[in-house]
Amino acid sequence: MNKKQITLTDVTGIRVGHVTDQANRTGCTAILCPEGAAAGMELRGMAPGSRETNLFDPLTRTEEIHGILLTGGSAFGLAAASGAARWLAENGYGLVTTCGRVPLVPAAVIYDLFFNQSFGLPDETMGYKAASLASTDPVEQGCVGAGTGATAGKMAGIDRAMKTGLGSAGYKAGGIKVAALAVANPVGDVVDPETNEILAGVRGPDGKAISGTMNAIWAGKGLLAPPASNTVLGVVATESKLTKVQAARAARMAACGFARAVRPASTLSDGDMVFVLATGKGPSADENVIGALGAEALAQAIAAAARTASGIPGVPAYQDLRKT
Repeated sequence: MNKKQITLTDVTGIRVGHVTDQANRTGCTAILCPEGAAAGMELRGMAPGSRETNLFDPLTRTEEIHGILLTGGSAFGLAAASGAARWLAENGYGLVTTCGRVPLVPAAVIYDLFFNQSFGLPDETMGYKAASLASTDPVEQGCVGAGTGATAGKMAGIDRAMKTGLGSAGYKAGGIKVAALAVANPVGDVVDPETNEILAGVRGPDGKAISGTMNAIWAGKGLLAPPASNTVLGVVATESKLTKVQAARAARMAACGFARAVRPASTLSDGDMVFVLATGKGPSADENVIGALGAEALAQAIAAAARTASGIPGVPAYQDLRKT
């Protein structure tokens, strides 16, 4: 079976829009489910940056959300979610309240301030534009949207890191669709989950070969203490009908995809988190199935984020260093 035959937008009810700022090497990605989707979340990293994630608590009242905003800019970038929410409200989407519709758009950030020195981007205007551009077209991948400034292999410092970006992959299993989108910005390496090839990681002192974080750890070599400036973000979507609790369970399983494609994963310096969206446009499914397929799709999406990235001066990508 072709594991990459679909992207996140093949899931009915999901739209994706990017805004990319190449000058500042940052951007944001709006994943919209305007008609609402049951949602769950799993946090695996220990340095998260997020907004409205309490909505995913099974004890809270809200059963559905209307979008997720993934963004660069570290904590400053959380402002972009307000723009996505404003676009949804202006177009008639959101939670019905006595005073009007209020869209629920949780957000999560990566740290890309190595390149983005403005500290003012992404902002509300950028989030609004990303939402306005959201469509059902196949997801554009590489150094776009929230993945514009993403890197991997920073355990030895940014000078020996590699460029990554944003990727998407998914499955069709019988009548069930499960797909994922990932922004790969780990302190560790991105690896192919099937072959274990390092796709983006710590480079050797010469900068021309990938030495790998785990290889250095196994060899007992000291590495620079990494700052809390990383994170892998994932969104898994399905057309299947899930409750909020089932979506949370599926998210816990899907988070295993981090460990399959990132080594080491979910460190003290990463804020890894995955969201699960269930649009209910398809048949009901066991959350075990959604979680299992979600983990596979997430791992493949993380790998795609490295394979499709383009290098920049001083920070090469897989396409620049791969064996020919």
